[in-house]
Amino acid sequence: MAHGTFQVPFPVNEPVLSYAPGSPEREELQDMYNHMYNQEPIDVPMYIGGEHVRTSDKRPMTPPQEHRKVLGHFNYGDASHVEAAIKAALSARKQWAAFSFVERATIFLKAADLIAGKYRAKINAATMLSQGKNCFQAEVDASCELIDFLRFNAYFAQEIQQVQPESADGIWNRTEYRALEGFTFAVTPFNFTAIAANLPACMALMGNVVVWKPAETQMYSAQVLMEIFIEAGLPDGVINLITVDGPVAGDVVFKHKDFSGLHFTGSTAVFRHLWKTIGENLETYKSYPRIVGETGGKDFVVAHSSANTKAVTTGLIRGAFEYQGQKCSAASRAYISDNIWPEIKEQLLGELKTLKMGSPADFSNFINAVIDRRSFDKIQGYIEYAKGQDDCEIISGGACDDSVGYFIEPTVIVTSNPHFRTMVEEIFGPVLTIYVFPSNDFDATLKLVDSTSEYALTGAVFAQDRYALSAAKDALEHAAGNFYLNDKPTGAVVGQQPFGGARGSGTNDKAGSALNLLRWVSPRTVKETLVPVEDYRYPFHS
Repeated sequence: MAHGTFQVPFPVNEPVLSYAPGSPEREELQDMYNHMYNQEPIDVPMYIGGEHVRTSDKRPMTPPQEHRKVLGHFNYGDASHVEAAIKAALSARKQWAAFSFVERATIFLKAADLIAGKYRAKINAATMLSQGKNCFQAEVDASCELIDFLRFNAYFAQEIQQVQPESADGIWNRTEYRALEGFTFAVTPFNFTAIAANLPACMALMGNVVVWKPAETQMYSAQVLMEIFIEAGLPDGVINLITVDGPVAGDVVFKHKDFSGLHFTGSTAVFRHLWKTIGENLETYKSYPRIVGETGGKDFVVAHSSANTKAVTTGLIRGAFEYQGQKCSAASRAYISDNIWPEIKEQLLGELKTLKMGSPADFSNFINAVIDRRSFDKIQGYIEYAKGQDDCEIISGGACDDSVGYFIEPTVIVTSNPHFRTMVEEIFGPVLTIYVFPSNDFDATLKLVDSTSEYALTGAVFAQDRYALSAAKDALEHAAGNFYLNDKPTGAVVGQQPFGGARGSGTNDKAGSALNLLRWVSPRTVKETLVPVEDYRYPFHS
């Protein structure tokens, strides 16, 4: 048993490496990328308890930028593997939940240091290969954001435990932050390696055991994450990685009496379905399960008549087209004042011509491929729809090529209809739709922004007029959980901008903050009377 009060090292955001030509990190990452690309195809198991489980059902892992290249295979399971993962988690629960917080935190702090050091190039290269990110997008995600999650989570968890009640004379009150009773279920997306790691890791940090189902298109880097966790000392059974069909997993997990929590990032439709399924099974569970979800977005940029046009142009390009628009926070709809639109249009079209598109292997490429065939077809469908409409114009991009990889040009649509389909529906790709509004209709446009989409994840307002910024902040109070003034709506930093939205965008439990961690504990209040009363009579009885 540990003795003493221990202070988690104060977290500082991990510095982002530049990968500039001639830099040592660029050479190291290029070498690692080439090594992992050219090595023999790997075989990724499921991790259940201490077992590396393989099956006869091998599914290929292919880079989105070169879909005929096979990096390896992952082993696909069935309901029996879900049941085995739950059993392994529950077997590990008692010892893990009773483990000192210091010991749990040390494991994840060590994982952060491993990523910052020996695994940095490997996790970045894996993310570039399997998820189609360029070197910078991989760096800010798979290295920096993940390191920040692990370090800040430990610090925030310690702060939570230090929140204790007052005590009256003769009484000692205290709060214990217990793990949830049972096992938790993490369902993670393809687009952020950091999110894929954080969802199971933050629950485990708080003493929970986890069944983790990553996205199939993220399995290559998920394998590296498990390597890191294991090397950091994570005990068997605490995080169990399974690869099975979603409904198969749900049919087992959500009918199990020991299910205690869902940590989800993915589509709004899937999250709503899972919530309904959990509700239908409430009588089955020992406790009411915790449900935390970050789902869709239709994120906006509003440019007031006073906005700095170069700042708006840069915000649109970075916000809409970094990582091919495959961020939940990506700018997808923009409202631009008519007095500045001609200047922004000229700048935007000029800059878009300079964007290079191709494989992440070429570090000069800004645009890479979208994640898979399904995504390519969906995005192409929206572009083809726009080409056939009279109330819009594609002013840049629009070309799609799947001959080698799933490449879609950054596409800008200008519409005269503020409720045009691509202004309303989530696309999750490199498509930005712009509505130009009369400069004297700013207030009405803010109401339009607030009411157009079912989502409320991120949004940005550009203006040099302080009154306009204040009016927008008030009018759009519930339109975005992460709200940016004179900046793009992407790039939230752990510890600086806790991330999450409401409405159709999720439960707004703010990943990367103490708010999220609180969802994964079940507090117990303990009142100890030091000298118990021995007479039932009160003074008024005299």
